[in-house]
Amino acid sequence: MPRIPGGATGVVLALLLAACTGGPGDAASDEEAAQSPADPAFVADNEAWRAERRAALLEPDGWASLIGLHWIELPAHYVGSGATNGIRLAKGPEKLGMLQQQGGRVWLVPDPGAALTVDDAPAKERIELLPDVSGTPTIVAFDEGKGQLSLVDRGGRKALRVKHAEAASLTGLGPLEYWPADPAWRVQARFVAHPQGKTIPIMDITSRQAPQPNPGAIEFEHGGAGYRLEALEGEDGGLFLVFADRTSGHGSYGAGRYLYTAAPDAEGRVLVDFNRAYNPPCVFTDFATCPLPPPENRLDLAVTAGEKKYRRP
Repeated sequence: MPRIPGGATGVVLALLLAACTGGPGDAASDEEAAQSPADPAFVADNEAWRAERRAALLEPDGWASLIGLHWIELPAHYVGSGATNGIRLAKGPEKLGMLQQQGGRVWLVPDPGAALTVDDAPAKERIELLPDVSGTPTIVAFDEGKGQLSLVDRGGRKALRVKHAEAASLTGLGPLEYWPADPAWRVQARFVAHPQGKTIPIMDITSRQAPQPNPGAIEFEHGGAGYRLEALEGEDGGLFLVFADRTSGHGSYGAGRYLYTAAPDAEGRVLVDFNRAYNPPCVFTDFATCPLPPPENRLDLAVTAGEKKYRRP
């Protein structure tokens, strides 16, 4: 998982917003409520996290560097920035090579003048592109390393994902806005484990649905009411939460936000810090395939914490 309109996608977003948001006044009234006082160390810790968040987005191959997502429809495509290519890149060599797919596998035959590299070594022969779901995706670099292309697999359908260090979304990245850090939004939750192997259907921004491992749910209280979120697998035994709330579309991104937690402890306790809720990559680029919140994760609660909606320059 990543650490989103028109057509079918627009329908997905419209349904999501209708289901999970209240009127603009709901979020505003909650935001005006008195916040818990925050000590300087807590505020400084959040400022450091926000600085790291921005630095990650500004990496030459970070999410803001995406310049293309090209679905592979034919057995063979020419790839490059020239007008005669079947897959035309926004940046890069005029002729990068020929893409071939057969039996669920994909290869790239480099053009002699493209100067491609894989693992810093010149790539001159036919290359098999291993997809992101393999755990060891093949990264092909071009433009002296400023550009990268790789293969993504979404339910068996494959696409070329293209990044470039000179992407306008990266070089022109605007400010990230947040609600004030508030310790009241650091909640102690209880992890409720599901039977091993349980999955939950997750739809992404491209309207494709796939089962994802669903190890359990977290239950917590806020403002005297109880809430529950289904969890996906995170990192190092932790949890990944994809949720929407009553600020979605009214202060925060309409299609929801993401949040990682550490692994639950031996008693099933897990700290959920909504101050660390952040926007999915699709806020910054049109070329990501972000998972959307499942119906179970549309909170009847205004989470006035974490990252607000990003306004593209």
